[in-house]
Amino acid sequence: MTALGLLTAMAAPALADCGEITMAEMNWASAELMANVDKIILEAGLGCDVELIPGATTTTFASMNEKGEPDVAGELWINAVRDPLTAAIEEGRLHSVLSGPITGLGEGWWVTEAFAEAHPELDTVEKLLEHPEMFPYAEDESKGAFMGCPAGWGCQLSNANLFRAFDMEEKGWVLVDPGSAAGLDGAIAKASERGEPWFGYYWAPTAIIGKYKLQMLDWETEWAGSENWDGCIVKAEQDCLDPQPSSYTESEVHTVVTDRLVQEGGVAVDYLKTRVFPGEVMNEMLVYMNDQQATGEDAAYYFLETYEDIWSAWVGAEEAAAIKSEL
Repeated sequence: MTALGLLTAMAAPALADCGEITMAEMNWASAELMANVDKIILEAGLGCDVELIPGATTTTFASMNEKGEPDVAGELWINAVRDPLTAAIEEGRLHSVLSGPITGLGEGWWVTEAFAEAHPELDTVEKLLEHPEMFPYAEDESKGAFMGCPAGWGCQLSNANLFRAFDMEEKGWVLVDPGSAAGLDGAIAKASERGEPWFGYYWAPTAIIGKYKLQMLDWETEWAGSENWDGCIVKAEQDCLDPQPSSYTESEVHTVVTDRLVQEGGVAVDYLKTRVFPGEVMNEMLVYMNDQQATGEDAAYYFLETYEDIWSAWVGAEEAAAIKSEL
């Protein structure tokens, strides 16, 4: 178990009552969905009174750490707040009640579904890097195209430094700047719809992954450690003179709650420790939200109506029946 995992063991057994709960509704689609699903289940099934509060990773964490509110951050990407979160857990202010509320999430290097099906033997980054000819660059088809991130994004630096670490230019690759988020999504959509190869960076859960079912490649290279990643890979080229080959850093997402909720939340804490959204379903939900321009609340009702087999396992039969009656 990791040090963080050891620190997150629950304190005293929670009380039976649920009461009032404040919950962050983070400002991205998967977290909006999760918060609204939690609200409906906690209120309709478990008798809680839930207030959703607008949030974002660093601001929500700071408020929970300093003020003890909101009570819940359902989808907290902890890489951005790892050190202060570890301190808050050690000191008993906050608790991680669940590691991985969504499966299959994270950043990495992806290929189209059609390419993965046609070339099952090229299932790792390292194997693929030996075949730039399979991804011809539009401006010079003698080279392979690897699509990184738009200028200004943090992932632009990490991808550029990994490009150097793996000697990709020498292997015959070109690092392509998509220009914008729309350019990156558009390149994926174009390649997927035309059955053309595409290789590049993306992350999940996202609507584009759900819609086109991109496949993330495994790495044969192990993660080369924090000194290499945090001290070099994520920095500008002039500050990363000798990047070492590494797998992409693991994205850790936790459900984090306040100590008050652990002591008083009872069934709410038990529920939050249990509910895990399958990554494939979350991606499909993000496609739905994007296509239908659905709010987090609209999407939550759609999820509960469509995926009863998933959420009903998070609660008891009596609670599930009460939730169904609200739909």
